[in-house]
Amino acid sequence: MGSKSIQGQLWGKRALDWAAIQEPTGKAGYTYVINLLQPTPADHILDVGCGSGLFSDLASKPGAHVTGIDASEVLLDEARQRNPSITFLNGEMEELPFDDQSFTLVCGFNSFQYAANVKNALSEAKRVLKTGGKLALMIWGNKEDCEAATYLKAIGNLLPPPPPGAPGPFALTENRLLENVLEDIGLKIINSADVDSIWDYENREIALKGLLSAGPAAKAIDHSGFEKVQETILAAIQPYIKPNGHVVYQNKFRIVIAEK
Repeated sequence: MGSKSIQGQLWGKRALDWAAIQEPTGKAGYTYVINLLQPTPADHILDVGCGSGLFSDLASKPGAHVTGIDASEVLLDEARQRNPSITFLNGEMEELPFDDQSFTLVCGFNSFQYAANVKNALSEAKRVLKTGGKLALMIWGNKEDCEAATYLKAIGNLLPPPPPGAPGPFALTENRLLENVLEDIGLKIINSADVDSIWDYENREIALKGLLSAGPAAKAIDHSGFEKVQETILAAIQPYIKPNGHVVYQNKFRIVIAEK
């Protein structure tokens, strides 16, 4: 069993807030990949863990053929509304419903770290990638470079004890784990960079809605209740409230590009 049955439930509970507020916090990474790889109408792109489809939409603008797959049907409904011309499918990243060598570019933005078995998921991404194609992945940077890690740490105290080896936001960041797995399955790393990502929420209420829409917060709510999680997040964001009322987190996302 892969991650779909668990992650699909968690990430779809506040789909509107995710689509409007939280998914755009990854835009710096999406833009970096698009500018680096320059997709064209000749490209066939698979967006694994596409969420509400923001990267898929951006990648389709130059004319590339884009397919998105996600565990959450509710988020996919938002993706289809964002861009009805893109094919969006509900599915499991460890059992991709595509033929071998179907895509010139496979992407995953903060998705593969939530796979039940990361190596299996990345091997599936490699399988559907054409020879010479690129795999573009975005994960969190080092914890010390991500101010939003403080919010994740706070709600972590409201989660049930994880089983050994359980996936989480930083599961692939430390000790070059992502790069090691990619090399282990026979991919060649051609680029790795940490990209600045500034999360700037207009006010405390919008920040709260955005942060509550993420999977870890949903899991904490299931375990500890909404009021406790809301109270904890409000306390955690207090140091990041600026004089103008904005809530601002300085973060880094790590972008790793590998070639088949």
